[in-house]
Order: sequence, then structure tokens, then C-alpha cells
Amino acid sequence: MHSVRFARLTQRWALVPAVLLASVVQAAPSMAVLQSQPQNVVSLSAEASREVPQDLLSITLAVTREGSEAAAVQSQLRQTLDAALTEARKAVRPGLLELRTGAFSLYPRYSAKPAGGNAINGWQGRAELVIEGSDTAAISQLAGRLTGLTVARVGFSLSREAREKVEAEVAAAAIGRFKARAESYAQQFGFGSYSLREVAVGGAESGGLQQPMYRATAMSARAGEEAQPVEPGKTTVSVTVNGSIQLSPR
Repeated sequence: MHSVRFARLTQRWALVPAVLLASVVQAAPSMAVLQSQPQNVVSLSAEASREVPQDLLSITLAVTREGSEAAAVQSQLRQTLDAALTEARKAVRPGLLELRTGAFSLYPRYSAKPAGGNAINGWQGRAELVIEGSDTAAISQLAGRLTGLTVARVGFSLSREAREKVEAEVAAAAIGRFKARAESYAQQFGFGSYSLREVAVGGAESGGLQQPMYRATAMSARAGEEAQPVEPGKTTVSVTVNGSIQLSPR
């Protein structure tokens, strides 16, 4: 009987080191994770920007018509738009002056009925023609020459070629500032060098809002030959570099 109890106690005490060993094994990965945490890591950012003139002009011309029949209003819009396109196509030059049709809408007008409710009493429509490109003088002259349309919007923007060129130059400046800042931080913290851990480069553009401009629908022959006055603005291209570095001893 005593020998049986002694054997059981021996088995229980034998389990204790095994349990402790299992706990240590389970805790080992956590300790390894803590020990593998990177040390002396600094997060920083740098930015560079440049203001450049906008080189693309876009003028939106519009025509509006109204009448009692939807088909008649739509036909009038198409006739005016077709005539303008026929004239404008003579001035087309790829990249310098290009055309495209804009929005085309047709919707009913309502009036109140004596018995209550609303009834359709007519139709109103609108069609757009967009002239755009880098030859601002030719575009403004064409917009002033086309009759039967009014100037609805004028906007300037930066071409893709110009933006890509400026972004490359601004990105180089931003990266240079990032590297200079990283070296400065390493020296100020008493370290001899640094290594790049991660980095993200992002670009943005601001400016170039469209400005609404209006002109009377009825124009004399002399006024129709005048160029639409336009003045390009500027836009700011910026590049930001965000990342982290790990400082190394001397």
C-alpha cells in the first residue's frame, strides 16, 4: 500500500519539471519576438514642391434650346452642334487643338395644373462642345469665332508630359532632403550611419480650378471674330517621402 502511494507521488513530482519545461518552451517565441524588435528606428519625412505654369487650355461651349416638342428641341440642338463641329474641325491639330462633344441633356418643364399636380408644358435641352489643347491662342480664337454657342467654362491644367517631367525633378529633390535629414538625425543621436528600412514616395498637384465665363447668345459678326480672353494660371506639383531608418553605431 505504501509502495503504491509512493509511486503515485513520484509520478506527480515527475510531471512538475515537464510542465515548467512546456511553459518555458511556450514563452520562448514571445521572448524571441521581444528580442528581435528593431532598435534605434526613427521615422521621418521630407517634401519638395514647385510651382509651374499650366499649359493646357479647355473651353466648353454650350447651346440651349427650348420648345413645346422634345423632338424639335433635340433637332435644333443637333443642328447647331453639327454646324459648330463642321467649322471647328478645320482648325484641329492633334495635341495643339482638339475637339470633343460634352454633355447632352433634354428635360421637361412643368407647370401647375388648375386641378392640382403638375403637367409638362415644354422641353429644354443643352449640348456642349469642348475645345482643348496647348495652343491657347488658336483655341481662344476658335471659341470666339463659333456662332450660336456661349462660353460656359474655361479651365487650365497641366499636361501629362509636363507633370511627369516636373514630378521627376521634384521627387529627386524630396529624396535628397530625406537623405540629408536622415544623416543629420544619425549624427545628432550620436550614431555613425543609418540604413533604410522602408520608404514611400507620393505626389500631388494643386491648383487649376475652372473659372466660369459667360457671353451673350446673340453676337454681331464683328464680335464673333474676337478671341475669347484667357489667362493661364499656375499649379503646384509636390512630392512627399515618408519612411523609417535604423541608426547604426560608429
